[in-house]
Amino acid sequence: MVYKSPVYNVISVPIEKIKPNTYNPNTVAPPEMKLLYESIKIDGYTMPIVCYYQKEEDNYVIVDGFHRYRVMLEHSDIYERERGMLPVSLIDKSFDQRMASTIRHNRARGSHDVDLMSNIVKELHELGRSDAWISRHLGMDKDEILRLKQITGLAALFKETKFGKAWRPVEEMEKIERIEE
Repeated sequence: MVYKSPVYNVISVPIEKIKPNTYNPNTVAPPEMKLLYESIKIDGYTMPIVCYYQKEEDNYVIVDGFHRYRVMLEHSDIYERERGMLPVSLIDKSFDQRMASTIRHNRARGSHDVDLMSNIVKELHELGRSDAWISRHLGMDKDEILRLKQITGLAALFKETKFGKAWRPVEEMEKIERIEE
C-alpha cells in the first residue's frame, strides 16, 4: 500500500463541530495573533488545521491549528467570508500520538508555556511513555525532560533517572581523612 499524506484529503468542516484539545501548551502573543488575522484576511486559509475525528461525539478535536481556529471564532468578517467552514486535515492516531503530534507541530514555530509543557511530560509519563519516547517524539533532550519533570515535583517521574553518589561537605571529608591517617 502506498502512503498518502493527510493533507491530500482536506475536508471542509463547520467550525461549530470543531473543539480545541485540552493539552496544547502553545501560546501566541497579541501582536502575532493580529498578524495571523491579517494573514488570513489577506491570504485566506492557506493551511488546513489538523484534527482527530471523535465518532462518538461527532466532532473534530484540534491537534494543530488552534490559533487559526480562533481567528475565525473571533472575527466575524473571516467567519462570514468562509461561511463558517474551516479546512481540516484528519489524522487517526491514539491520544498519546496526537499529543506528540501537537508538540511536533508547535515546536517548529511557536513558544510553549513551561507549566503546560511540564504537564504534558507528566501526562505522557503517566500513559507509560519513557523519557526516550518523549525525547524522540517531542524533540527534547534529556536535560529538558528532566527540568520539566522537576517543575511538576512528582518523584514518580524520576524513576528512570540514574543519580550519582551524593557529595559530602568539606568538613565531613576532612574528618574522614583524619580518621584514615
